[in-house]
Amino acid sequence: MVYFFSFGGDFMVSFRHFKSVIRLNELFEDLCDLTKEGELTARRIETMVSEVLGLKLFYGTERVSEMTISALADLAEETQALAKMQKMQSGEVVNFIEGAESENRPALHTAMRDFFEQRNTAPKAKEASELAYKECEKLRSFFEEIEKKKQFTDLVQIGIGGSELGPKAVYLALAAFSKPGRRVHFLSNVDPDEASLIFRSLNLENTLVVVVSKSGNTLETQTNEQLARERFRKAGLNPQSHFLAVTGKGSPMDNPQHYAASFYIWDYIGGRYSATSMVGAVALTFALGMDRFLEFLKGASGMDKVALRPDLKTNLPLLSALLGVWNRNFLGLPTVAIIPYSQALSRFPAHLQQLDMESNGKRIDKKGVAVDFDTGPIIWGEPGTNGQHSFYQSLHQGTTVVPIEFIGFKESQYREDLSYLGTTSQDKLLSNLFAQSIAFAVGQVSDNPNKRFLGNRPNRVLFAERLDPYTMGSILAYYEHKVAFQGFLWNINSFDQEGVQLGKKLALKMLDQFATLRQGKVVEGKGFPLGAAYLKQIEAMKR
Repeated sequence: MVYFFSFGGDFMVSFRHFKSVIRLNELFEDLCDLTKEGELTARRIETMVSEVLGLKLFYGTERVSEMTISALADLAEETQALAKMQKMQSGEVVNFIEGAESENRPALHTAMRDFFEQRNTAPKAKEASELAYKECEKLRSFFEEIEKKKQFTDLVQIGIGGSELGPKAVYLALAAFSKPGRRVHFLSNVDPDEASLIFRSLNLENTLVVVVSKSGNTLETQTNEQLARERFRKAGLNPQSHFLAVTGKGSPMDNPQHYAASFYIWDYIGGRYSATSMVGAVALTFALGMDRFLEFLKGASGMDKVALRPDLKTNLPLLSALLGVWNRNFLGLPTVAIIPYSQALSRFPAHLQQLDMESNGKRIDKKGVAVDFDTGPIIWGEPGTNGQHSFYQSLHQGTTVVPIEFIGFKESQYREDLSYLGTTSQDKLLSNLFAQSIAFAVGQVSDNPNKRFLGNRPNRVLFAERLDPYTMGSILAYYEHKVAFQGFLWNINSFDQEGVQLGKKLALKMLDQFATLRQGKVVEGKGFPLGAAYLKQIEAMKR
């Protein structure tokens, strides 16, 4: 059966009161039992699969029936999830809380890669796309000059949060496609040991540094930038010739006296959604070359169009979002493990952790009212098959049921493999992936309680032929839209991040007290007695 949606207006009904939610609660009472003989069949695996852009989503190992999928489709219709996605991609204001101070702006990360077919013609989206394309052309010209010099072999990206997690995850994922002799390093933590470890391994004369901060005043980034500049000065080099900026136009970092070049980002690009903007573009173009970077953007743009399809069977991000809502709100499962059976995606779960938890870790809806249901789950994960020898014990037989999203590929990136005991390494990798998916679902019956597996651990598999730039772009956008769709379904704001601000404000108070201590003065509790208490204890420490 194929489910289609219309594009209507905003909804006003509370999540719990939708007819589809009432129906889904009824379906929960007759929950699909995957351990029951005849339930998880070959036919179920073959029919519960969706495919688009070379990606297949196998969801037969989720605890859903056709009636569940139908009711979830009704939920998407009632919440006007597709209409909200259309508004987001058209540049309407989606980052807001009614009646409360908020950022109150669009979320136009999709425009950063809308350079290909079926371009969005909405005025705001078109304008953002043209600005982004202009920056790409500026970047192309800059690197054409860099290539002529044949000077630079390494690039260090200084930035934190979305300025590091997404670009680093994508760089590692596509390292197999890097240009010979090109390496990228990421400095995010204000821990000075991380900076020392990176810069000690570099020949600074052959190193570029790109500093990423939209506001131009991110404290951790500013600190690491000054540390890096000092290293270049001590080496007798002019930092201005080696440093690049990615920042907002007119920010304190938009200064040609300090940087060899500046590339722009805009307020409507959230950090966790910025890997396809200049935040990721400089490092990825340096490593991969412009043609491969554009292939990456093309894959992401292709998935942007998929997210607008009214056919649930091919709208993979919406289908995945709905399955996640089923697990979170109806099965009551608080966490999700992202397990890529690809070492290249070793840091991708860390990026998705920020993407999902910073977006949907919210307790109020877009009207500023506290929700009475669960929102974003806890996201974590590591590559398989290492996880099988680590935390899978708990996933199989622990008391907490953890839904799993597997990611796998038919072919390896380098295509360098060997046959051992009749099968290749890639065969063994995929055998483990699909065997684990089945094992989590069906479990194992045994008279020995220690060997008993209860099964019914919901999971799904996102599968592609090979992890190349186009596919990586598609997968990145698939997850971006899955997260956005869940925010639309819950009617929460997935595009702000007030939760990171309180700790920053208190850290500045702590820094003031550290500065007092560095001046040889006694730290007093005026204004921040709790911080002073910690500092006094630290000063009292002896070996």
